[in-house]
Amino acid sequence: MQGKTQGKIFDTHAHYDDEAFFKDRDETLKKINNEGVYAVVNAGVDISSSEESIKLSEKYDFIYAAVGVHPQNVENLDKNYLSKLRELIETKKNKIVAIGEIGLDYHTEPLNKELQKKIFKEQILLAKDYNLPVIIHSRDASNDSLNLIKECKPKGIVHCFLGNVDSAKELIKLGMYIGVGGVVTFKNAQNLVEVVKNIPLDNILLEKQILSGSKNEF
Repeated sequence: MQGKTQGKIFDTHAHYDDEAFFKDRDETLKKINNEGVYAVVNAGVDISSSEESIKLSEKYDFIYAAVGVHPQNVENLDKNYLSKLRELIETKKNKIVAIGEIGLDYHTEPLNKELQKKIFKEQILLAKDYNLPVIIHSRDASNDSLNLIKECKPKGIVHCFLGNVDSAKELIKLGMYIGVGGVVTFKNAQNLVEVVKNIPLDNILLEKQILSGSKNEF
């Protein structure tokens, strides 16, 4: 790893393939590495961005890729998407460390809850086939997300966690980690502050999850 202050921060969730970084991606990545970010997981949100995440991981030693389909992108999804994800995993396994960003989003239109749950479950099972953790997006879908986690029993992280202390503790018992980023600093984030105060530090993972202008910013 490069950097004068390496070893300080492992960013478990980023989208540096996003268009927000088109103009200064290389400069930004070199800067964060030099300033102490020794590893980054760049999460895919569809097949194309998953491929771009892999390309970034091959270009930069400190970047690792996660591949998957975000719940906002399940409409009109290619029926062969699982085969494509399997091909990526099997040919680029050295730099792919997780399946994600996957999950449920009942906040953003269009809503197709049953399709979202189907795609979410399929990708959890894909992760288990390859013994990979999952990166879970859950927005306004806590109950359904928790039920699928209970049913399928993946290991991984609930990204940008916005639930309460009780749900966080239940997820931890199921083997999940809690992803916490800049949202914890918001004035209306008191629930998340209480979560951070009341769960073990070992179960909290740092992540950078907000990108101005990004469709999949939470």
